[in-house]
Amino acid sequence: MSATTKDRVFGTDGVRGRANHWPMTVEVAMALGRAAGKIFRRDHSRPRVVIGKDTRLSCYMFENGLISGLCSMGVDTLMVGPFPTPGVGFITRAYRADAGVVISASHNPYHDNGIKFFNSEGYKFPDEWEREVEALVRKGDFSDALPSDAEIGRNRKLDDANGRYIEFLKATFPKRRTLRPLKIVLDCANGAGYKVAPLVFRELDAEVFVYGDQPNGLNINKDVGSLHPQTIQKGVIDHRADVGIALDGDGDRVVMVDENAQIVEGDTLLAIAARDMMQRGELANKTVVTTQMSNLGFIKAMEQLGITVVQSAVGDRNVIQEMLNHNSNLGGEQSGHLIFLEHNTTGDGLVSALQVLRIMIETDSRLSDLTAFVQRFPQICINVPVSSKPPLEDLEEVTKEIEKVKGILKDDGRVFVRYSGTEPLCRVMVEGQNQKNVTELAERIAEKIREAIGR
Repeated sequence: MSATTKDRVFGTDGVRGRANHWPMTVEVAMALGRAAGKIFRRDHSRPRVVIGKDTRLSCYMFENGLISGLCSMGVDTLMVGPFPTPGVGFITRAYRADAGVVISASHNPYHDNGIKFFNSEGYKFPDEWEREVEALVRKGDFSDALPSDAEIGRNRKLDDANGRYIEFLKATFPKRRTLRPLKIVLDCANGAGYKVAPLVFRELDAEVFVYGDQPNGLNINKDVGSLHPQTIQKGVIDHRADVGIALDGDGDRVVMVDENAQIVEGDTLLAIAARDMMQRGELANKTVVTTQMSNLGFIKAMEQLGITVVQSAVGDRNVIQEMLNHNSNLGGEQSGHLIFLEHNTTGDGLVSALQVLRIMIETDSRLSDLTAFVQRFPQICINVPVSSKPPLEDLEEVTKEIEKVKGILKDDGRVFVRYSGTEPLCRVMVEGQNQKNVTELAERIAEKIREAIGR
């Protein structure tokens, strides 16, 4: 391998990077398959692993590399093709497979890619498992665990995966209800949900106008999807629709737009779901889990409802861990990852959208009616491209500026600065009572970061 020993293979969300560059190379993909296969064979006589992907051009080579590595270690593989990340977790459980693998870089541009592993229950493997796999990848010698000639793994395609997942999604919606007469604008981000997503809403009798359903390997997330909600904003206006729904590239997050073409982000969607579950007595421990990035307006709205808010580090993996720690069945992120544990073990954009639509139907409400109780604080987030990621506390001028901004805001706002775990970015979030003020303060911090480590 071309990287130095200090370079990590696994990041905060599996393996991720630019395709054909460390660590996202075919060689690493095959080694990951062999390393994971060796561990699976240790615990199971004939393991089965589900493999899904999104629509990036590079997915073909990583899919073949993983399958080759797994099969070479005596593991059978089940291909589902382009498929949402949460769907892979579901299919892994449905087929009683021993693990699932997703090849995707989620909301990143097409030239990036990633590899994530799920256990048999659909949860991401713990850090210890990743460290063991990484050690085996670095060692690179699997001769002590090769199967006999007759025990090499087989690969086959699952032809019924889409249908199974669609039925699972529809089952999260009340049996005696439909989405008629809703008009829905749907943006599939030219990603993994482009096949199943339109069918789910149409089979529930909604009138659906679809965007971002023509993937070509290069256009995933390009000016479409949850990072670019302007597509569904315009669509709602053009079609006089009731609601807009935008997924991201791997279908695990959702952003919605109301009938007035106003964006409804993950915090507010989470608040709508939490209030509904609280009213129905279904919110476990009267607790919801979110992250440090959540808007203060969300936290205050929950407090008024008597709902406890637990904040985790950023990342759906961290949210899920805190949900398990606090016996909570609802959690999510501002970005649109919403986790309904009674339905799925990870963020699922389609499950989340269906729960909000159910509330709209059952309460005979417009989406704007449901959002009114959450008064969001002005918030600005700036993504600063960086050339490296030294500890922020080592950047003296940056830390000084952060403390100055905190002193200006006092108790009327928040500052949160962190590196992205999946991209060469430093994220600056400032929240307060005045939009112009928080924008200027965030830009002050961002400029210090650019001067220190900007790319």
